[in-house]
Amino acid sequence: MANLDSVLACLDLNLDRSVARLSELLRIASISTDPAHAAECRQAAEYLAGDLAAIGFDASVRDTPGHPMVVAHHDGPAGAPHVLFYGHYDVQPVDPIAEWRTGPFEPVVETRPDGTRCIAARGSADDKGQLMTFIEACRAFKAETGGLPCRVTIFLEGEEESGSPSLNPFLDANRAELSADVALVCDTNMWDRETPAISTGLRGLVGEEVVVRAASRDLHSGYYGGAARNPVHVLAKIIADLHDETGRVAIPGFYDGVDELPQAVRTSWQALGMSDEAFLEPVGLKLPAGESGRSVLEQIWSRPTAEVNGISGGYTGKGFKTVIAAEATAKISFRLVFSQDPERIRAAFRRFVEERLPADCRAEFHPHGGSPAIQLPFDSPVLETAKAALSDEWPKPAVMIGMGGSIPVVGEFKQRLGMDSLLVGFGLADDAIHSPNEKYELTSFHKGQRSWARILAALGAR
Repeated sequence: MANLDSVLACLDLNLDRSVARLSELLRIASISTDPAHAAECRQAAEYLAGDLAAIGFDASVRDTPGHPMVVAHHDGPAGAPHVLFYGHYDVQPVDPIAEWRTGPFEPVVETRPDGTRCIAARGSADDKGQLMTFIEACRAFKAETGGLPCRVTIFLEGEEESGSPSLNPFLDANRAELSADVALVCDTNMWDRETPAISTGLRGLVGEEVVVRAASRDLHSGYYGGAARNPVHVLAKIIADLHDETGRVAIPGFYDGVDELPQAVRTSWQALGMSDEAFLEPVGLKLPAGESGRSVLEQIWSRPTAEVNGISGGYTGKGFKTVIAAEATAKISFRLVFSQDPERIRAAFRRFVEERLPADCRAEFHPHGGSPAIQLPFDSPVLETAKAALSDEWPKPAVMIGMGGSIPVVGEFKQRLGMDSLLVGFGLADDAIHSPNEKYELTSFHKGQRSWARILAALGAR
């Protein structure tokens, strides 16, 4: 405990220096999706590898067919766990540039009317500020104790914001080097400004595009209306059949592998105080539309969904055209939970469509990705260790939450490296990631460093 106290004091004393180091990284315009910024992406990777080497890591920049990866290793005490920390140094484009109050790659510390301070720049919250919280915790441990409480591998990606095309081949090629006892992922949010959170589940995803075809060409609705099959009608009815009157998905077998929440978890979510109205009001809605009898948090964190993301057919331009379309198209996504099988869901959806096609119609399908859900055991010792460490740092005890979206790398760590991930992040809902005027709370940056120091110390003591 004495060592941890000195590490925390070191982080407090050196906060200004850590903000300066983060600012250096934020000045690098590492926009991975734009080939014009390839040199800056490499510059960011080299900056991070150099910084890690300066504090004693065996760090290197690894080339890929796209932007480089950074891999760094540091030994820990004999018998201590091995952790893999993941972050990404690439950032989103900055458009529309006119909406930024300050230059997106000219970081500034802003003081707001309520006295809170934040670091404003592209990448400050997603993900440069987040990854630097961990590096600063390691720096303080090295400065105060000469070592780290765990064996640590740091893995920083440069293509997360552009689809991670090099990630899976890199994981496969470096499986032995990157495999660890647990992955630490700092690309998530807190529950609120005073309440840290551990994300215990990520929903999976299946994307499908279905095209229903009928006549060999578009038809005049006066000549053929009523006699010819209309694919828009057919597809609309199929879509309407996807849900029953209670909001459940009506595809046979859809809920195979879907478990009920443990009552203790449901009670803890209820204690967060998120009402249906509070969740929906900011987007101009009032009434939840999902499964009857489920809270909004259950619906977005622990229940599977079927959503229509786009539908088209016939004439959709200005004015009016009396036509019966030859085809109609819908893009449909399924969010998955627990142990639902993405390919079984895809096959079941296709059967569901084909069984409802009239004799004169045919369907074709185009897949758009698929990944399973990630669900950590609710009674995981690592979760409990991290929860206690976070609760020691923040004003309110840490809570365990779900995530409605997906972080693909977490699934890849599980599938390719065989390890679970601990998702702890210090972002806030209003950080404006991917938007103009992105910011990261100075409190998040400072207490995030202290939080990782506490977590590393706690994991090393297990």
